[in-house]
Amino acid sequence: MTIDFKAEVEKRREDLLADLFSLLAINSEREDHLADAAHPFGPGPVKALHKFLEIAERDGYPTKNVDNYAGHFEYGDGDEVLGIFAHMDVVPAGSGWDTDPYTPTIKDGKLYARGSSDDKGPTMACYYGLKIIKELGLPISKKVRFVVGTDEESGWADMDYYFEHSGVKEPDFGFSPDAEFPIINGEKGNITAYLHFTGENSGAARLHCFTGGLRENMVPESATALVSGVLPDLADKLAAFAAEHKVAFELAEEDGLSKVTIIGKSAHGASPQSGVNGATYLARFLNQFDFAGPAKDYLSIAGEVLFEDHAGQALGVAHTDEKMGALSMNAGVFRFDETLANNTIALNFRYPKGRSPEEIQAVLQKLAVADVTLSEQGHTPHYVPMEDPLVATLLDVYERQTGLCGHEQVIGGGTFGRLLKRGVAYGAMFPGYTDTMHQANEFIVVEDLMRAAAIYAEAIYELVK
Repeated sequence: MTIDFKAEVEKRREDLLADLFSLLAINSEREDHLADAAHPFGPGPVKALHKFLEIAERDGYPTKNVDNYAGHFEYGDGDEVLGIFAHMDVVPAGSGWDTDPYTPTIKDGKLYARGSSDDKGPTMACYYGLKIIKELGLPISKKVRFVVGTDEESGWADMDYYFEHSGVKEPDFGFSPDAEFPIINGEKGNITAYLHFTGENSGAARLHCFTGGLRENMVPESATALVSGVLPDLADKLAAFAAEHKVAFELAEEDGLSKVTIIGKSAHGASPQSGVNGATYLARFLNQFDFAGPAKDYLSIAGEVLFEDHAGQALGVAHTDEKMGALSMNAGVFRFDETLANNTIALNFRYPKGRSPEEIQAVLQKLAVADVTLSEQGHTPHYVPMEDPLVATLLDVYERQTGLCGHEQVIGGGTFGRLLKRGVAYGAMFPGYTDTMHQANEFIVVEDLMRAAAIYAEAIYELVK
């Protein structure tokens, strides 16, 4: 049987976009201050989860909502289960958008919205791939379980809860449409280390507050500090620093204090070199003044040690594995308040085989910090060999659909593909794409979305026929 999956996607183009628009219009950022028993990560992720399950119910799938943490629908029967794992939550929109991040807009063939590429767009492309199989009545011998979570961008507490409470067996193999083609069959380990600073603030210059970063897995777009005391030629030095480093800045007075802001560029925490870390630039600028105590330690580490240290060389934790590549470090969240006893910098590490969280922690303890702690959630390095039938099948479909050569890839980003021992990430971004995940003006090329849907349709069919 020969099926033109591209033609089948084209028949459903407008429906796919309409369903996707309904998801993109929902602000599904995590909001802990609005979280409660019915909304584990705030109302937005729950609303998006409900919308996705509503679409599945409309199309005749039996669905299950696991206490608003995650949900799934199933199709087909069989002893083996193919799991597809996606997510409805998004990182904060931040600033710098040319369009409203929650009003999906198509311009010049690109669909702009928060979540368009990470991960609502790829999710709906994959959903329609399975929808084509169902509507054509293609024979399958395995069960497909399509799972969507609501906390992928933070701590994966959604999946912890889902696996404990869903009441279904873990899929035998599967993939996540949350990365790029041709395949991601390896993912580095992921851990966050927190540097703690304590002690009495002092010095001729005084740091009252320093804030930067929205999420540990995002490069801080900007950072702001409130300072006072002896700050000679502050305005002139700030202008010169910004010009030298090609960053924007703001300087204002607030309650008798100088409010200094450096504006860089956000990026995904797995690729910190793609952004401009506003927090480390601000710390580097301020470190020239006469701060003392924990403020001096804070600014010195942030502005000298962490500044553009994407591989952990200055920190002393750099490591490269022949297959998995190099360790990377993103200084993601900065919180300093002189009224608090504990101030922190959150460092997110993507590490290959040959490094461990404990080794990283031991090296960081040598810094001028009060303590170093590790996040409760973390992931060890993950790899599925090329000879695994899952990897071979997915690459074969990619090659047939695109005419391009498939090859393995290992990334620093973490996807739900690693939830399963035989799990990978597969699409939806194509080679040479512009990565706007976790950035302002996030977009996905509409034609790429349609191409991905056709690949997903054939791939799912080949895996379960």
